[in-house]
Amino acid sequence: MFDKQLSILDTDNNLSNEFCKVIQNFNKINIQEIKPTIKNINNYIFEGDFNIVIDELSNLIFNKLNKGEDTNTIKKLVLDYINNQMTTLQEIYIWLLNNQNNSNSLCLLGYFNYHGLEIELDKQIAIELYQKAAESENRLAQSNLANEYIYGKKNYNLAFKLSKKLAGNYAYGMNNLGFCYEKGIGTNYDEEKAFELYQKAANLGNFDAINNLGWCNYEGIGTDINEEKTFELYQKAANLGNLNGTCNLGWYYCEGIGTEAC
Repeated sequence: MFDKQLSILDTDNNLSNEFCKVIQNFNKINIQEIKPTIKNINNYIFEGDFNIVIDELSNLIFNKLNKGEDTNTIKKLVLDYINNQMTTLQEIYIWLLNNQNNSNSLCLLGYFNYHGLEIELDKQIAIELYQKAAESENRLAQSNLANEYIYGKKNYNLAFKLSKKLAGNYAYGMNNLGFCYEKGIGTNYDEEKAFELYQKAANLGNFDAINNLGWCNYEGIGTDINEEKTFELYQKAANLGNLNGTCNLGWYYCEGIGTEAC
């Protein structure tokens, strides 16, 4: 079975103190000293246009993440968006290198490094950039960090606190927080709370949360075991394009669980 679950800082002194500890070695980071720059950017693209592109790209990534889209789908959408603009991936990257004065630029430069777009993949630099952007309460940076703190460079306390902050407004955060409660990440195990949060995120249309609800109904996590309901949820997630839902639905068909076997 597949069990993939995921993800705005408010004023929170404890969380701020933890962030300070995490980033204390990176306060003076200057990516321009690490990576080369090129000056001949398309003359048809003006400064205001690049700022718009950066903001729209950041919103695109976050909105798709909030829906539960998988990483590869989001990356393709990013590349498609750039191809539809009067610019190139290289020009966007150059602009980001030379304009690190706002949180969206920092976060997007981190995204380029994390996924190896127009640059050799460097997750360490990406995380440092996400951390700096998160200090400015950048929701995308915080979401990326929550994911990294759960699955990559683990920091379960921050993973829980970031997820809890994001859960106040976003389905991605609700789903993340549900996962934290289900697995005891940075908090005590609470299956009922996990189920409740998955339900809230699913009601907002988060694909992963719909799939996770199916898992809860299959295993009896915070609810009674209900194979028919599990089948319905996996089918719904699969119809929305969720890869885990599709895989789980295929497994259900093969085993004849909640439906007739193929």
